[in-house]
Amino acid sequence: MASSYYFVTIAILALASTVLLVHASDPSPLQDFCVAVNDAADGVFVNGKFCKDPKMAKAEDFFFSGFLTPGNTSNKVGSYVTPVNVMQIPGLNTLGISMVRVDYAPYGQNPPHTHPRATEILVVLEGTLYVGFVTSNPENRLFTKVLYPGEAFVFPEGLIHFQFNTGKTNAVAIAGLSSQNPGVITIANAVFGSNPKISADVLTKAFQVDKNVVDYLQAQFWYPNN
Repeated sequence: MASSYYFVTIAILALASTVLLVHASDPSPLQDFCVAVNDAADGVFVNGKFCKDPKMAKAEDFFFSGFLTPGNTSNKVGSYVTPVNVMQIPGLNTLGISMVRVDYAPYGQNPPHTHPRATEILVVLEGTLYVGFVTSNPENRLFTKVLYPGEAFVFPEGLIHFQFNTGKTNAVAIAGLSSQNPGVITIANAVFGSNPKISADVLTKAFQVDKNVVDYLQAQFWYPNN
């Protein structure tokens, strides 16, 4: 009997420690950075958005009606992302969730990118998509799958991932993300389209290519489909 009490006590202590650790951790960031200021009067941004008086909330604060409208895929990458995050639905503030609709032209793609603050689950509604993600260093394992309507795939938070329309017809997907403001970093745009430009010396050594290749890539217009 004494041993059972011992194990119960240990279990309770372990649970209590877990709860304390969870509540002691910092909240997840909802923007790229948040520089501290000593005077609250100088503070403009918070981790998220300021909250409306609940008595002033209305149904429109929780509503969006644009998901039936196809996005314009007439661009270099052949895709268009329609976001539904806290910028479109103010009522999402603090709720830790958002969505996107992605339209793909035939052979269009959502280029390799990451969401620094969210895991994503994507469901294909129309067409056929080749999707995948790459794990972190040093393995850099590639996980891929061809998805058909009604099938879903998960992209873990922060990992580089992509979708490519392998069909001759348009494709449509809906995705849920685990942040009200997931953020997006499109790899090519960030590396070769940064402002100001990353030094060519850095990129030639990193990619082990001639400077002419780097100059060419930096001179391109990197379409911000996200």
